[in-house]
Amino acid sequence: MREKNILQILENSSHTVVLSGAGLMAESGYPLLRDGAESYDIEEKYGYSFEEIFSSGFYAARKDLFFRFYKEVLLSIAEKPPGEGFYALKGLQDRGLAGPVITRRIAGLEDRAGCRDVINLKGTIFHNICPSCGREYPVEYIRQAKGVPLCADCMTALRPDVCLFGEMIDNGRMTRAAQEVERADVLIVLGASLSSPLCGQMLQYYSGSNLILVNEEEHYSDQRADIIIRGRSDRFLSDILAESDKQY
Repeated sequence: MREKNILQILENSSHTVVLSGAGLMAESGYPLLRDGAESYDIEEKYGYSFEEIFSSGFYAARKDLFFRFYKEVLLSIAEKPPGEGFYALKGLQDRGLAGPVITRRIAGLEDRAGCRDVINLKGTIFHNICPSCGREYPVEYIRQAKGVPLCADCMTALRPDVCLFGEMIDNGRMTRAAQEVERADVLIVLGASLSSPLCGQMLQYYSGSNLILVNEEEHYSDQRADIIIRGRSDRFLSDILAESDKQY
């Protein structure tokens, strides 16, 4: 069986790293604001695309509309729980079958499911800061603020501690992620093509021979994978977890 073969690879691995892509998020029922049908609704309602609003330039020039969008659209993500795929990923970590998880998504789904060693390359919406004094604020403070949320200490406009469009990913996060991928003998890509921005950043550091791609859609870049699983990432993770449970 396919699950047995992959389970054996994971059991024999000394360091398995997971790249968590947009597909795993979409399987949980989350909208893909940049690529999905929701992008049209955003542009119709706010007059700008997701990429335009959630950019460093827009934050600097139009904080009122930036935070209206942030509260109404992005913080609503915090109200929706992670799907079963994220909990299955945690289960694999608990059994020693998976290690660090790297993602570019900002919903914090891996962390909220209890996964460990999560590297959020672009940060998450659950971390908001004062760019002046550095004080941190929870999501609820941002949500309850009227208009633009201000720092209670210095009255500076707050901002989500995430990489906005037009900004560079934090070098420390990138370095840590690259080091983990360099150490990996198994690399699992969940819900992303190998030409995605996430894989484009990370695959250059992988020199192993067990690159496992799990994705529903075919792509010309698939040929770079050593093992291809054509299907949903959440089902793949649940199946591997169930196969592992049979042995105990």
